Amino acid sequence: MSNQSTKFLEPAIPQQLANRRAPTPSRPVGQHAQQHPPIQAQQLPPIQAQPQLRKARGVLRVLVVESGAPAAQSLVLSLARHGYQAVSVDTGSKALQKYREADVLLIDLDLPDLDGIEICRFVRAASGVGVIVVTARDTELDRVLSLKAGADDYVVKPYSLPELMARIEAVMRRVRPLPLTTEVISSGPLRIDSRTREIRLGDEPVEVTRKEFDLLYLLASRPGSVVSRKQIMTLVWGDSRSQPGRTIDTHVSSLRSKLGSSSWIITARGVGFRFGHA
Repeated sequence: MSNQSTKFLEPAIPQQLANRRAPTPSRPVGQHAQQHPPIQAQQLPPIQAQPQLRKARGVLRVLVVESGAPAAQSLVLSLARHGYQAVSVDTGSKALQKYREADVLLIDLDLPDLDGIEICRFVRAASGVGVIVVTARDTELDRVLSLKAGADDYVVKPYSLPELMARIEAVMRRVRPLPLTTEVISSGPLRIDSRTREIRLGDEPVEVTRKEFDLLYLLASRPGSVVSRKQIMTLVWGDSRSQPGRTIDTHVSSLRSKLGSSSWIITARGVGFRFGHA
């Protein structure tokens, strides 16, 4: 994860913005900028101690996905001062566990366990939550891949806080009125509803465990694509370090039995699995 500092510009008086960026030897503060001392680590609560995002009427819930603790906490505090309800997580796995609690995600591409583009792709397949990439990567390829993966916007560090807030509001204006089309996946008689976490085969419900649902939904959200065992371990079990073992095979076998056919989940030998059909 890049430790590049992020420039925040916050209104000091009406019609005037002050440059709120910790000075560095290579990038001096401008004459008219207001200098703020760096935030001290001991002044900030640890990330793991942050509260859960809870729905409050009229308050946007922001999940900051950023591995750099000082940058993440600084952004969380700045957003909170402007009326947002914000918390942060430092890995992609944690983001996948918490994204349903947020209205908009701010995702850095450089995470210790997963690439941010992969996070965008998975979240967009499962949810209509707003997604903004906030990263130091400033290439056309990264922009194109992020937007194709489902990001609603792309912001390059360093950026100003007023611009970021304006982009958040713009994304929310776009995504709120739109019906979510990816929450229900249908294939022949099979219907997978992520809102109710129900699976139906024809008129009959299929009782599955939480991990079985997540596994089937992951495969079904990528029709025609093979999902590797490592991706499954990371996205379903939140474990990017362990070697995939028999856990996946056991869950695949159970799903095939419950769906009444092995053709719903196709094995790509030596690689992983893909979604099939009846």
